[in-house]
This record gives sequence, structure tokens and C-alpha cells, in this order.
Amino acid sequence: MNDILGQQNASCGVGVADESKNTFMELKRKKGYRYVIFKIEEKKKEVVVDKTGGPAQDYQDFAESLPQKDCRYAVYDFDFVTTDKCRKSKILFIVRDIVVLYLIQNQYQYQT
Repeated sequence: MNDILGQQNASCGVGVADESKNTFMELKRKKGYRYVIFKIEEKKKEVVVDKTGGPAQDYQDFAESLPQKDCRYAVYDFDFVTTDKCRKSKILFIVRDIVVLYLIQNQYQYQT
């Protein structure tokens, strides 16, 4: 699969569902969601929406929405106030990889 420049991209045969694109754009443009959690649907070989969180939800709600033992990809709309008292918002891309979680947990156990 080639991108606009005709170069090979790294999609590995996994597509993105239209719902996923539309939900992300609603988070980005309309602030319709605080977060969107995505997963790869193995049968369809595409990225689909797993869960969404409304604008009133916070990071704790987001963290509790992530499955304990599965890989997920997410975007989180992070609001903050600068030292100049200016309100800002940044969209964070988060990858929850079970292999990394396993390594972190084992490292923590070895250190205690």
C-alpha cells in the first residue's frame, strides 16, 4: 500500500474503519469526546473504535476503561493551563502494549 508520495507505508495490511476516522475527527474538531480507545479487529484486519469517553470524563475514567490484558491504541484530549494562565489542549496518542506492561511488572517485582 502506497501513500500520497508513492512510498510504501507501514500499515502491514491493517486498514482503518471509517467509524474510527470519524470518531477521531469528532474528538479533534468538535470536542465531542475526551478519549477514544481503538483496537485491531483481527477478522476484518482494521482499526475499530472500542470505547469512547464523553467530554466530562477525566484521565482516571480513561485509565479504568483500558483492558488489563489486551493491546489498545487511544487518543486523549488533554486540557491544561500554562504558567501564563492560558488554557490549552493537546491530543495525546497512547499505546497500551501488553508485552511492555509485562516487562514493566516483572522489572518492578525484581526491584522490590
